[in-house]
Amino acid sequence: MWITPEEVLLANALWVSERANPFFILQRRKGHGKGGGITGLLVGTMDVVLDSSARVAPYRILHQTGDSQIFCSIACGSSRKEITEHWEWLETNLLQTLSVFDNNEDITTFVKGKISGIIAEENKSKAALEDEDSGKFREAELKMRKLFGMPGEEKLVNYYSCSYWKGRVPRQGWVYLSVNHLCFYSLLLGKEVTLVVQWTEVTRLEKNATLLFPESVRVSTRHTEHYFSMFLNVNDTFKLMEQLATIAMRQLLDNEGFAADHSLPKACKTLKNVSALKRDLDARAKNERYRALFRLTQDERLDGHTDCTLWTPFAKMHIVGQLFVSNNYICFCSREEDLCQLIIPLREVSIVEKADSSSVLPCPVSISTKNKMTFLFANLKDRDFLVQRISDFLQRTPESGHSVSQSEGRSPPPPPLSPPQTKEKMKEELWNIHFLEFGRGVCMYRTSKTRELVLNGIPESLRGELWLLFSGAQNEMDTHPGYYAERVEQAMGRCTLATEEIERDLHRSMPEHHAFQNEMGIAALRRVLTAYACRNPGIGYCQAMNIVTSVLLLYCTEEEAFWLLVALCERMLPDYYNTRVVGALVDQGVFEELTRACLPFLYEHMQELGVISTISLSWFLTLFLSVMPFDSAVLLVDCFFYEGIKVIFQVALAVLHANMDTLLDCNDEGEAMTILGRYLDNVVNKQTMSPPIPHLHALLTSGDEPPPQIDVFQLIKSSCDKFGSLRADVIEQMRFHQRLKVIQSLEDTAKRSVVRALMTDSAFSIEELEELYVHFKAKHIMSCYWGASTTAAERHDPSLPYLEQYRIDLGQFCQLFGALGTWLCGPHTATLAARLFRLLDMNKDGLINFKEFVTGLSGMYHGDMTEKLKLLYNLHLPPALCPEEAESALEATQFFTDDDTPQGTHTHQVKDYKYYLRMWAMENEPKKETIKDLRRMNQEQFIELCKTLYNMFSEDPLEQELYHAIATVASLLLRIGEVGKKFTNNGAKKPTDTTNAQAPAPAAELPQPEKEEPNGESSSGQSLVCRALAEAQLETPPQQTSDEEVKDDTSVSSYSIVSTGSLQCEDIADDTVLIGCAGDQQRRGSILDGDWSITFEQVLASMLTEPPLVDYFEKKGDIQARMASCKMQRVERQVSSSSDHELAQLST
Repeated sequence: MWITPEEVLLANALWVSERANPFFILQRRKGHGKGGGITGLLVGTMDVVLDSSARVAPYRILHQTGDSQIFCSIACGSSRKEITEHWEWLETNLLQTLSVFDNNEDITTFVKGKISGIIAEENKSKAALEDEDSGKFREAELKMRKLFGMPGEEKLVNYYSCSYWKGRVPRQGWVYLSVNHLCFYSLLLGKEVTLVVQWTEVTRLEKNATLLFPESVRVSTRHTEHYFSMFLNVNDTFKLMEQLATIAMRQLLDNEGFAADHSLPKACKTLKNVSALKRDLDARAKNERYRALFRLTQDERLDGHTDCTLWTPFAKMHIVGQLFVSNNYICFCSREEDLCQLIIPLREVSIVEKADSSSVLPCPVSISTKNKMTFLFANLKDRDFLVQRISDFLQRTPESGHSVSQSEGRSPPPPPLSPPQTKEKMKEELWNIHFLEFGRGVCMYRTSKTRELVLNGIPESLRGELWLLFSGAQNEMDTHPGYYAERVEQAMGRCTLATEEIERDLHRSMPEHHAFQNEMGIAALRRVLTAYACRNPGIGYCQAMNIVTSVLLLYCTEEEAFWLLVALCERMLPDYYNTRVVGALVDQGVFEELTRACLPFLYEHMQELGVISTISLSWFLTLFLSVMPFDSAVLLVDCFFYEGIKVIFQVALAVLHANMDTLLDCNDEGEAMTILGRYLDNVVNKQTMSPPIPHLHALLTSGDEPPPQIDVFQLIKSSCDKFGSLRADVIEQMRFHQRLKVIQSLEDTAKRSVVRALMTDSAFSIEELEELYVHFKAKHIMSCYWGASTTAAERHDPSLPYLEQYRIDLGQFCQLFGALGTWLCGPHTATLAARLFRLLDMNKDGLINFKEFVTGLSGMYHGDMTEKLKLLYNLHLPPALCPEEAESALEATQFFTDDDTPQGTHTHQVKDYKYYLRMWAMENEPKKETIKDLRRMNQEQFIELCKTLYNMFSEDPLEQELYHAIATVASLLLRIGEVGKKFTNNGAKKPTDTTNAQAPAPAAELPQPEKEEPNGESSSGQSLVCRALAEAQLETPPQQTSDEEVKDDTSVSSYSIVSTGSLQCEDIADDTVLIGCAGDQQRRGSILDGDWSITFEQVLASMLTEPPLVDYFEKKGDIQARMASCKMQRVERQVSSSSDHELAQLST
């Protein structure tokens, strides 16, 4: 590419001049291309270690004038082809012009101006594509694709210098982190090391510091571990690795590929060595932290944040923190945790103005809301820009209706179960005082006092309001008026798997509560659950959602319960309620890890009993609602909506800690479960005045001696005192590690389920089936990011059995067939693969599942000769053979399936019900296809079969023997078909010959043989076969080609050519190729005999007469070797020298 002219003082250092003229020099860098010796090795090593190859391309063009020692670089190229095009352009367009100038300075000025103009024009045309990535980064991306054979769809995110530990020796090089792969390349003194790891194969990713590996990153897969160290910034690298691994896990979970976020704000300037994708991922990480911190919706985009102070009227002081601005909200968070948090929806903002600055209050901004609240921010670095951004967002914010405060417009809560008592009234008064001091509604100041009130229990009259506020559901409900009613109406009358499961669980939802002992409560629960299943079909319905939703309905209206359920399933408990409860399994792993850290002795004993994994799942899925009395569990839900999942972990650890001594004395899992179950059954809320609702488990397990009661407030206080140091960011980090482990474990489980389902139907071993599944799944996942005719999500149906869930299309099947199949036919392989795909695609949807894929491969690898020939025979009959490949296939099929009953002789018989019962029984009877059930093959299909067989044998060591055998068999089958045709014509003559009327060409256009064939009656048929076989080899009209046309065709040059007009079997030598007798005639122009046909039994019997064919089809294939070769191609590229041909491929 053309580059901005820069002066080069040492023109020949590390460079070799290849072309020169009075004004320009074309140079190649030492160490690239052929030769170079020791100097080339040293330069190549230096390029890799110092990354000079990313800054300096292997080819360049310099501009020089006269005897000056100062040169200017004006162009560089990654391949000889690219740099040669630039050189030829200079010679054609500039040399004549430059020879006219008398002054060297004028020449240099002209050249620089011309090159700068070219660059400006290129930048205009490429501005839309390249305005975000620096030139250096684009060079590195091209280098990555060249080194590892990646397609253009694979995007590089960033690359870092590091050492890869191969054994005990570190290899210094560069790690390339792309969207879907981790790649490493090193070249030291001629020794090359390449590594490619798919992110979807990563099972563990951790950063550690040991004496042997200082500040290293360990990347683990199922089979090996890789260590990388000596990073300049290990934290930045590791964070990016975590993000890319998380995206890969999302691909495995949801089958959705990575999509760049085009709604992100543009960078002010192009950052050096930072790609647009890296900036995209950084922005995603910031957005996720921002949304999690303030409980905002998934579509919220952070525009920016800045340090500031907030005046707090309740404390009469300025609090230091950060101000966040997004498209719908202004948020503030204090630097000190839990000191103050504020969320201001832009829909509530009425005035934004700059206040007067002073030494006490520099650069203040005042924000007023419609509810008469005013917030004062100060110490803003760029106040004018901030006010302008907020004003821009306000202009785009739709006008909302009158915002009714929660105290005025809320619908009355359900009537309490008993009259409120003194304690409940005291709680209400405390909250009312809090509202007066800190505000009420979404703009309320959230402080440590708010947390204290929540821990002491929310009054029943305010519970629904505050749940909506703390969860963020209030904001989502206010911005989507009427949404719930639309979903309810849309879900009415639907009958899906989710609605069936909902109906089954409706009467199991808190049956002990009187609100769900009548149809009114059941109907409300049904509407909320079906509306959410309609909103989110990916989740639909999961067990435990009914329990949580029923509790929400006790304190909220239906619409409020719906939006609380949205907040739970999509934000606060991510992936908890999908088909595989991945989120709950992840948090179960986090809980085990926390138990090991906080209660190590108990953890070891519980692991021996296998208790933790059993108990924790129900605790987390239902937020203790299913294992604890209702009045106690609902207090934990209060804390959960305010502080998130951290509270559930703290309480779970406190429960184990309280029962530690008893659990250590347990001898089996059942005893430990009983202890924990009875403990939770007796966690009571002594402050409630409502009649106690005993937990169902307590009623069934209560013994003679009642256990001591545990005050739920004391349990919550104990959990905060003992395990209050637990932080949300630590939990998220632990979730990441467990997510890798859980999802990969689920993938292994799915693989084992598929293998078990296919073991009885397939001849492959367990290990072979597992490896085949890995390759099949890899093709499916690859379509997520490298494109396909349909998206992977459309081809993934979680409701189907595991072996039918993942499907591939024709293009991916052809790639797998070429890598794993045994019947490879050179250029004909894709055609044969397409036929097999059509044969396996039973439902004709253009996709095949893993079971169908294994069925096709099993026939090729483990069938006997009859089974293999049967499969090959079927590949040349419809539907495998499409009409475009066999023009007369339909004609022949119609001929052989015509009804022989003469017209007008049909008699109508009245059939009774017994006849139809017998027919129905026969249809439902499983039919095993025999060789006699196979359809007959016409002449066109037979010729296609001969072509396939010839191409299959072309790469075999016994090629000539096999070709001799198939020529003999073809000749024999042609005679058999001719004899069969005579019997057919004489014995079953049709009244009207419609077949001949459909001849594709008049008799005058029939090709005339040049001389009489020795075989007489079958000469024309043999001519067709010979011509087909010749075309199978040459794929061109069989005419003598010139030397220039033949010199690159190695498949022709090694053979002699004879005429098939005089061909006999004994004349076939070791280097013979058949060429049709009529060299200028095409097979398509010949007339095929519509009456000619053969059966599979005849094909099989003829094949059995030739030992080479018998040996070929009885030979067992080695699929292990093919899978190992395919795996190596996925992991490592073919190492070769950096030839000009390779470099040319990079530029094209």
